[in-house]
Amino acid sequence: MATWSNASLIVAAVVVLGLSSASVAHGRRGRSFVSSYDAPCKEMRLYLHDIIYDYSNSTSNSTSAAATKPTALSTAVSNPGYFFGEMVVFNDPMTERKALPSPAMEKTAVRAQGLYLYDKKEAPNAWFAFSVVFNSTAHRGTLNLMGADLMSEKTRDLSVVGGTGDFFMARGVATLSTDEASADLSYFRLKVDIKLYECYV
Repeated sequence: MATWSNASLIVAAVVVLGLSSASVAHGRRGRSFVSSYDAPCKEMRLYLHDIIYDYSNSTSNSTSAAATKPTALSTAVSNPGYFFGEMVVFNDPMTERKALPSPAMEKTAVRAQGLYLYDKKEAPNAWFAFSVVFNSTAHRGTLNLMGADLMSEKTRDLSVVGGTGDFFMARGVATLSTDEASADLSYFRLKVDIKLYECYV
């Protein structure tokens, strides 16, 4: 029996050490989990700047490009299909103020990296999936966002489904609103209000 007890103690010690190491690896040492649906545990406002490459603008200043063409169905319907089926990949700067950094691809402390695709024939509508990447002394890590961008609505919500680093396992809501857009949609700026309701602090 004594042998089994010693073995059990050794196994328990290894498990505890492993869990402790995992916690430190994720930067959670000394942090506590905060969850509240009445008030966010963290809020921030950022502006996302998207400049799509359309063969006429500068390649050095473009921050996104179509990875697929609109489908044949897009041109077969009226209105005229709103790019149905087109997917755009982006690496957009995000700023605390509205001003666009120059050049736009210059290294910024926060970037949005991911994709959106047009998924409605009758009106402009998109589906987003991207990471907000923080790389500064203030914050390091990512927030992962996804959901429908219903462009006909003044504001629309995306889900914050997770995060890493300073935002480990964060969950919440990001509210988008179009702050500015060119007529041909080659440039648009989104106001992104992020509210986290689950945080490690």
